[in-house]
Amino acid sequence: MGACMAFFIAMKACKVILIEQEKKIAFHSSSRNTGKVHAPFLYDPIKKKSISKAAFLGFDMLKKYCFSRSLPFKEDGIILAATYDNAIDKLYKYMEWGYSNGLRDYELKLLSKEELSKTEPNIRCLSALYCSRDASTDYRAITEQLIEDAKLMGCKVILASKLKRISSSNDHLILHTESGYVFADFIINAAGGSSLHIAHKTNVATQYSDLHFRGEYWQAPAEYNDLTKISVYSVPKYPEFPFLDPHWIIRTDGRREIGPNAVPVFGPYAYSWSINIRNFLPKIIETSFSGARKTFTDTQFLSLARNELISSFSKRAMINRVREFLPQLNVNKFIRRATSGIRSCLVDSEGKFISDILIAKTDRSLHILNNNSPGATGSLPLAAKIVNRLIEEGHLRCSADQTNRSVLWDIKKIAEEIP
Repeated sequence: MGACMAFFIAMKACKVILIEQEKKIAFHSSSRNTGKVHAPFLYDPIKKKSISKAAFLGFDMLKKYCFSRSLPFKEDGIILAATYDNAIDKLYKYMEWGYSNGLRDYELKLLSKEELSKTEPNIRCLSALYCSRDASTDYRAITEQLIEDAKLMGCKVILASKLKRISSSNDHLILHTESGYVFADFIINAAGGSSLHIAHKTNVATQYSDLHFRGEYWQAPAEYNDLTKISVYSVPKYPEFPFLDPHWIIRTDGRREIGPNAVPVFGPYAYSWSINIRNFLPKIIETSFSGARKTFTDTQFLSLARNELISSFSKRAMINRVREFLPQLNVNKFIRRATSGIRSCLVDSEGKFISDILIAKTDRSLHILNNNSPGATGSLPLAAKIVNRLIEEGHLRCSADQTNRSVLWDIKKIAEEIP
């Protein structure tokens, strides 16, 4: 999201500086996800109306950008498999959501197990949804290219510069970073797992807290490369929680992976158990004074969290979930873990998870919070909408001379399509 914002701001000839805490771009969630361009059939068009519409528009925008920059974009589609009776009813609901979110009849089809077996004989399920408007890409490559394009249009990038605090003068906000000071008229916070922490530094969204969930993956051996031609998800059993059963994922480079689970961890960068332990006490103290403490009194949440922990320590427990629809998998042949990523979820004062993206704004700052899946898919259109809004409100002062700028999109037109 930060790269998309910088790209559009630079495109409109506004002066912009992007500050990144790491030594390189896209070190965290932008390169630690499934690499999928998600079709919006799993998202409630009422509860997730902004992110659903953004995901629908994001497909064509990502496709256009990837093709213009020779980046991978494979329109490979996806199967959503129903492995238990009640899941079939959910398939019908997802079809309705998909159509409401803009998908067309020929892009989303309900298949019986007999119909599915004709094209994917190794998938075992009672019924399935097939969506052709789904793709695989490389979000790290996209993010890096967006930054390069933004730099060519005048954006400055400061790496290895973690934000320590924010102060203000009469004329500017002052960002105190590990590499020095940055003076700004306006701040856009798109810091992913750190976004709520930064928002709290400006006394914004203080009624919210966050919980973090590590998604882990196992890489399948090459002998399973012909098991399916398409990625396979299973119908989520508990969509109100961030616990989705692992998927069978086909990457753009041909790798097959199983994942992600959703293991509760104590920080947005707790990729290892040593980092997790180090963050344990500070996060427990923070949680005890927030609405998140109420989440831990929910017996269903605690039961699901326990199961996710088991899937982290037990390879068999995790891969057996995928064996529900791919029974041919042999657990003992999985010997290599793949890259893990972390999703940070916003929780309100009652301990309930926030379902949609949340954008909080002050006179001098804007904070993009809870930009989870399908966050990467919808980042380009959402960034276009936000930048257009900030220009119209006078927060961004742009030059009238916008020659030699990218003309891939009209951001005003895009902004009008997102609620």
